[in-house]
Amino acid sequence: QVRLVESGGGLVQAGGSLRLSCAASGRTFTNAMGWFRQAPGKEREFVASITWSGGNTLHADSVKGRFTITRDNAKNTVYLQMNSLKLEDTAVYCCAAGSPGLSPSRYAYNGWGQGTQVTVSS
Repeated sequence: QVRLVESGGGLVQAGGSLRLSCAASGRTFTNAMGWFRQAPGKEREFVASITWSGGNTLHADSVKGRFTITRDNAKNTVYLQMNSLKLEDTAVYCCAAGSPGLSPSRYAYNGWGQGTQVTVSS
C-alpha cells in the first residue's frame, strides 16, 4: 500500500509560481507517478506523469511549457513546479502512484493522495 501526502498548495496571483511536493511511502514508488487536478464541478484532469527513473515525462497540453514534473527517488518525493499560473489552474491537485508507465489515464494509477488546494487570483 502506498501513502501519498501532498503539500505546497496555496493562494497565488496570476502569473506567479508554486511548487507542489508529494511525499510517498510504501511499496509502489518504483512505478510511474503523476499529478492530476480537479476543479469544482469538473472531471479529474491529467496534469503530468513521470517514470521511475525520471528520464521520461508527459505533460498535458494545457500546462506544457509552464509546469514541470520531477522526482527525487532518494527522498521518495515527486514535485510539480508551476510557473505562469492562470486563473484556470485553480483546482485541487492530487498526486498519484502505481502506474506501470507514463499515462494520462487516472485508471492506470492505484494510489492517491488527499490533494492540495491551488487557488490563482487575478
